[in-house]
Amino acid sequence: MQRLLIWSLGAIAGCSGALTAGGSGVGAGNGGPPGGSGGLPGSDGGPGVADAGGTPTDGQVPPGPDGGGPPPSSAYFPIGAPWTKDVSGANGVVSPSSNDIIAWLAANGGWGNGNKFQIDLSFDILQADSSTPRLPFSQGANYTLPDCDGVASLPVPTVGAIEGMPDYNCSDLSQNDCHLLIVDHGAQRLYEMNQTLSAVGRVTAGCLVIWDLSRIYPPSGRGDQCTSADAAGFPIAPLLFTADEVAAGHIDHAVRFALPNERMRAGLYLHPGSHGGAPSAPAPAPIYASHFRLRQNYPVSTLPTVAARVIATALQRYGMFLADGGQIALMGTNDRFTSAKWDGLMGSTHDLYAIQVTDFEVLDFDTPIPLTYDCVRNP
Repeated sequence: MQRLLIWSLGAIAGCSGALTAGGSGVGAGNGGPPGGSGGLPGSDGGPGVADAGGTPTDGQVPPGPDGGGPPPSSAYFPIGAPWTKDVSGANGVVSPSSNDIIAWLAANGGWGNGNKFQIDLSFDILQADSSTPRLPFSQGANYTLPDCDGVASLPVPTVGAIEGMPDYNCSDLSQNDCHLLIVDHGAQRLYEMNQTLSAVGRVTAGCLVIWDLSRIYPPSGRGDQCTSADAAGFPIAPLLFTADEVAAGHIDHAVRFALPNERMRAGLYLHPGSHGGAPSAPAPAPIYASHFRLRQNYPVSTLPTVAARVIATALQRYGMFLADGGQIALMGTNDRFTSAKWDGLMGSTHDLYAIQVTDFEVLDFDTPIPLTYDCVRNP
């Protein structure tokens, strides 16, 4: 594990364009019953940075990467998981309701944070193995069963951090989601927690979800009406993009995004989601777990940095899933525990500001499911 780099926490991501770790702010995360969940100078790359797929011809999605083993997202689940599916071109069918949904969202505030397509880089994905020390686990306040999982202990790397924090202590649960994400590839387990108060000596969290990385889950995920560490019931880590992926020149999976609760349709969610937080908007607002795709003719080459172009290309090929409520739209990891660093790849968390709600379309979906919050776990 490389040395922990403490980033400035002087401002949350919604208030600063600098590449600093920060929480998603008030209103982000898993709200609703029963829980849920001018910066650095821009650059077109630095030494050793690949720009493959970063500058496609306008109006054309470039081909995917050739060879080199499985894409990074398959390190979490077998290929065939919903977020690994190529939905570019004819691979993704646009919903008949897409124009109405997009028009409503554009007319009612668009993205959060003043309709700015901003990036939240406050997440860490920590790596564990059989040698990682295990800490006892305690259920925090309002722990939700059977949605959340019970376990006596879990592996916690000696050096790590909770989302938006410099270490393993969450300073204010009322202001931060405080996710803790730990993957053990050898054991094929992904541990995801929200409202993690602390991971010093003992882990205490508001919900712990353990994902089996060896299986393809059914369309209803872990079970209809069941939350996870994410309000939509998704896993989080497989939908976050990393500096390493951007430096490699391609992100081979869909991305996680959020909207304010008042811009998501009340009382419904879609598969492959299994839950919703506290949406409150009327029809035809977007529904929890909606799958958005950046229009295929968006001029990706006009975006200012390597990161912006690689992320946008992934949004054309794999799209993004509406996973949570919050003010910052798009979500990746910071670079404390990656080989590549955002400096040289990204100018600031504002690099995608040119992309508007109207540059997206909503992919087709099955009949929406009424929210009851009565979790029935799948075997």
